[in-house]
Parts: sequence; C-alpha cells; structure tokens
Amino acid sequence: MTIHETLKKAIPDAMRAKDEVRLRTLRSVVTAMTNEAVVKKLGPTGLLSDEDAAAVLKRAANQRKDSIEQFTNGGRPELAEPEKLELAIIEAYLPETMTREQIEPIAKANMAELGANSKADAGRLMGAVMKELKGQADGGDVKAVVDSLLA
Repeated sequence: MTIHETLKKAIPDAMRAKDEVRLRTLRSVVTAMTNEAVVKKLGPTGLLSDEDAAAVLKRAANQRKDSIEQFTNGGRPELAEPEKLELAIIEAYLPETMTREQIEPIAKANMAELGANSKADAGRLMGAVMKELKGQADGGDVKAVVDSLLA
C-alpha cells in the first residue's frame, strides 16, 4: 500500500478514536496530496507515488518546523505545542532518511565521477548526490557530507 493510501485509510481510524489532532493533521496532509495529484494531472482521485507523497510529507513537516520556530521565538509556546504534535504525526509517516554514513560512499563515488576536489565544485557535487538520492536523504546531511569531503 502506498503512503497516500495509508494516509487516506488512517482518517477513519482517527475519527473512530476521536483523535482531533491526528484527524486534523491527516486531513491537511491528504488535502495537500490531492492538490499535488491534481497538479500532476492525476485528478482528485489519483494516488501519488511514494516518492511524490514523501515530498509532500517533507514539505508539511518543514512547514510545522518553521511554525514551531516562529512561535517559540515569538514567545508563544502555547501555539508551538499543537504544531509539535502535528509534526510528530507527520514524521511517523515519513520514510526513513539515510544517515551521513550511508550518504558518504555515494558522495565519494560522485566526487570521483565528477572529478570534484575543491570547494568550488561543491555545488555540482551536491546537485549530483541529491539527484541520485531523490529525497532519500536530508539536504542538510548531504551538504555536511559534501563539505567534509571537499574540506
């Protein structure tokens, strides 16, 4: 079952459990996925691939992280709490991301292939690694690995 299908099937469970936060979060994410399906010309009933669904989930997670940061910096921890709960629910559905140790051999292989050996090549190398990993790794982790290799 795809991520999109799993999320759609989780909505009735959240309704039965009367879990308002989970229900609200799942509905917002499924709506974002439906919008993405329409943009990709799959129609409102079309299902996204796991890769596209993961991208939508990552976007939703990043939105929650940004909100948490803004509310915390603004001295409104009571508004950050619901965002933290939603973020935990979203992260439960996100596929596992690669660790820096798993990224390093891929980055080294791309480094050799591109002949990258200086900081000036960091952008090209970063682009090649991100393209190969296609959302399986966090961009910050890839950047850290690339920077350490080219240091």
